[in-house]
Amino acid sequence: MNKIVREHYPVEKLPDDLRTELGLVQTVTVTIVAEDAVRELRDHKAAIAELRELRSRLKPSPSDSVERVRALRDEWDD
Repeated sequence: MNKIVREHYPVEKLPDDLRTELGLVQTVTVTIVAEDAVRELRDHKAAIAELRELRSRLKPSPSDSVERVRALRDEWDD
């Protein structure tokens, strides 16, 4: 999870809507956490890309192996 923490952050640098809620406070601790929806979408796309890459490296199935052995055997019969 992406998280940013700033301690002793000057209130004067905050947006107006947050400053009005804090009153006379001079400094605050600001914690920013990235929303999960954006992260999940990125993670989902990365997972799909990884699965596609892994799928491209899959070993042949047993039936594919049998076909290759038969083709090799047939070469010797010629």
